[in-house]
Formats: sequence, C-alpha cells, structure tokens
Amino acid sequence: MSPNYKFIILCLLGVLGLIIYWILEQGEYLAVLHDGQLLLDFIKSYGYLGPLMIIIMMTIAIMVSPLPSAPIAIAAGAAYGHSWGTLYVLAGSLCGAIGAFLIARYFGYAAIRQYADRYLPQRFYESQNMLMGIVLVTRLMPFLSFDVMSYAAGLTPLRFWRFVIATVIGIAPASFLLAHIGSELASSEFERIGFALLVLAMITGGLILFNSWRQQGER
Repeated sequence: MSPNYKFIILCLLGVLGLIIYWILEQGEYLAVLHDGQLLLDFIKSYGYLGPLMIIIMMTIAIMVSPLPSAPIAIAAGAAYGHSWGTLYVLAGSLCGAIGAFLIARYFGYAAIRQYADRYLPQRFYESQNMLMGIVLVTRLMPFLSFDVMSYAAGLTPLRFWRFVIATVIGIAPASFLLAHIGSELASSEFERIGFALLVLAMITGGLILFNSWRQQGER
C-alpha cells in the first residue's frame, strides 16, 4: 500500500471517529460522561470489572479525540481512591496513547516523511532527544490536547519506546491530580481539592515560564 493511500485511510479513520462521536451524542450515550454521579454509578455497577471499564473508557476517549477523558479520571479517583485510581487512569491513558501513536505511525508516517524531508530541517525532525522532549513537555501541559499529540507523535520518527517513556512520565502528575480530585470529591474535602488544582496550575505556569526563559536565552 502506497504512503498516500495510507494517509487517506488515516484521514478516513479520523472522519469515522467523528461520526461515532456524533452518533453517541445524538443517542444521549455521552450524557453519562457529563454527569459525575451517573458515571460513578456506571463504573461501580461493574463490580470487580470496574477498573477494566475505566481503562477501556480512557483508551476509547484518547483514541476518539472529541470524547472527554477528564471526567473518567475523576470518577476513577472517586470510585477507587487516588492511588488505585491513578494507576487505572494511567493504564488507560497509556493504552489510548499507544493506540493513537501506532495508527498514525502505520497509516500516516510515510506520507508525512515525504513532506518533512522536503520542508523541515532534518536535524530537527530526526533528533530523537528533541522529539522525546517535545512529547514529554506537551504531556505536562493540560491545555494541549493529549489525544492530538499522541497522533502527531506517530507521524514523526520518534522511537516507540521513547514515546512510551515520555508519555508515562508526562501523564503521571495529571493522572494523580485528577484521581485525587475525584477522591476528595467523594469525601467532600473541598479545601484539598482547591489545593490540588492550585498545584496543577503552578506546574503548568512553571512550564510556560521555563519555556519562555529558554527561548529568550536562545536568541
């Protein structure tokens, strides 16, 4: 299969994901994701299979980009506490990221590589350390789309094991904080929720300031 045909298939998969999202939304299946109590009850209804449902839902939410993943992470914390909740959220996020990465790598990499060889600096595009660093930093920035960055990473020559390491390190803090927020919501300790949100804001702000300082130093 030629690179151009693979790229077309990748685009069609993206359209299919949007169609699935629209169907779910029209059928009000997404209502559970927008109601914390409904989502929590849904997870608990599966009993000992609840953790598996969290992992599956997180995986799907990552691979079908419009689906929100944060409510699932918060519900995981509410259902299983911040420790086990973090583990389940991390596992689901990693599975979804790997799925998105592999889809983009198989269907889109060759076509994008032709473009990159022509228009992008070879040193930038082929630097494994730089690409890994970009993935790691973007994982630490909650305002950047986790889903889109997973697909985008698959379109670069970044090695798979480097992608996995950068993803795990990058998403661990946010996974813990979201699960912790869910855990505190379940116990109604709102002051600790505010503290968790403050820590997340400080991490994000610190990364932005560090990036700005580094760019100024390179000028």
